[in-house]
Amino acid sequence: MQNKKLIAIIVAVVILFIIISSSTFVVQETDQVIITQFGKPVGDPISEPGIHLKIPLIQKANFFEKRFLEWDGDPNQVPTKDKKFIWVNTYARWRITDPLLFFQRLRDELGAQSRLDDILDGETRTAIANHGLDELVRSSNREFVRDSTVIGAGEERKQLAIKYGREKITREILKAATARTQDLGIELLDLRFKRINYVEEVRVKVYDRMITERKRIADQYRSEGQGEASKIIGSKEKELKRITSGAFREAETIKGKADAEATGIYAQAYNRNAETRDFYKFLKTMETYESTFNEDDWLILSSDNDFYKYLKSQSGR
Repeated sequence: MQNKKLIAIIVAVVILFIIISSSTFVVQETDQVIITQFGKPVGDPISEPGIHLKIPLIQKANFFEKRFLEWDGDPNQVPTKDKKFIWVNTYARWRITDPLLFFQRLRDELGAQSRLDDILDGETRTAIANHGLDELVRSSNREFVRDSTVIGAGEERKQLAIKYGREKITREILKAATARTQDLGIELLDLRFKRINYVEEVRVKVYDRMITERKRIADQYRSEGQGEASKIIGSKEKELKRITSGAFREAETIKGKADAEATGIYAQAYNRNAETRDFYKFLKTMETYESTFNEDDWLILSSDNDFYKYLKSQSGR
């Protein structure tokens, strides 16, 4: 009998614990709750943190985030107004401002993400199709700053003025998308382009064009360098010829002066007396013999030739 009472008490306590635990729930500071009864919301949303009550087994607490939530779109291939196909990847931040309306229209975050995919992707495509590529990648008309160390940086390039710009276009997308999400119980906080890039076919052509342009600039610099090198070489050869010509002229002047001085000395020595003149003639003739022919040469002279005179006197001895 006592065992039956103990078992009954234990069962009663367990049932009471289940009832109490299923009738209370804790709301955190980051939560907001909608109470549903048989799947339909009842009462007002609960956003105050603390312990709250509900009817056990009949009512259910549905929790939603108060914090900012992220939406990360998939890359999409979109044509611009100037018919350039690009890949666009966007992201956004949003939050649940009306949990009751959010629950009624979207049920949960998964449903909200799917709905945002339709809204944000659609508005992004529309905005990109209405603007050119320059408007999408730039936010202002500031002057381009070119690095002077980069080849071709000094070339003048036409800078197209933009009317809207990337920042204004994203604000337009956000404004248009906000108008479509007002009846969903959510608020769009921000939207940005994560990445904009050409499609593969166009990207290859762009890279080829960039390579061709770099080669053209390199060829231009190479041509200018070769022209400058030819100018330097020409100046060097001209200066070398000038120096060589001056040195040759100076050397010939010195040799002429030396020859004149030697001739004067020879003339003084020749005119001093008859014996000196004879010796001078003999010495110059011997020098002429030595420089004129060698032992293998044959010389045919007449007997009365002056050049033969000293040879004849030597053979007569």
